[in-house]
Amino acid sequence: MTPYKRKRYWNEPRMSAWERAYLPEILRGLSITSGIFLRNMGRWMTGRKGALTTYYPEETRADYAPRNRGKHVLTQRPDGKPQCIACNLCATVCPAKVIEIEAGFDPADTVHPKFPLRFEIDYSRCVFCGLCVEACPEDAIRMAKEVPGLPAEDRHQMWLTLDEMLQWQAQRDAAKPYPASASPPAAPAPTAAGDRGHP
Repeated sequence: MTPYKRKRYWNEPRMSAWERAYLPEILRGLSITSGIFLRNMGRWMTGRKGALTTYYPEETRADYAPRNRGKHVLTQRPDGKPQCIACNLCATVCPAKVIEIEAGFDPADTVHPKFPLRFEIDYSRCVFCGLCVEACPEDAIRMAKEVPGLPAEDRHQMWLTLDEMLQWQAQRDAAKPYPASASPPAAPAPTAAGDRGHP
């Protein structure tokens, strides 16, 4: 099986020669950081409100909205498999087109034989609108309040995978419980050779 090759976007950002020189951008970043530090230090020394430090994840900011749309989570069935049925509604409704789903087929599951083999979200382009959560008919995808760890050295490291969405803050309280698989119909009872059902 050939490995999956992730697509390249036509409008990927390109660094200018000035940005590739590295040192000017480092100096610019240091000047911004130093300016913010000195401004906050001056406010703190004069008794005014400056920057407040929150020790995340032990503490959360008081102005954090209780329904903040943060990291995506996939709910699980009672057996630990994803609640998702790979219907692709979330990928269809996504305005940024950042959700990629590869569907698999399980003939043993007579209720919903489709399931996601691959479920990935590109966080370098996600706008955190929550439309994927609203579109899902199975309550299979949610957005936790916590903000994901977005910084990365490479934009291709910012893809959220199926395993991470299932294992990070695992949730099994789907609003639409996954139905149990229907048992196959029982075989008819064998009849005697002489008994053909005629009187």
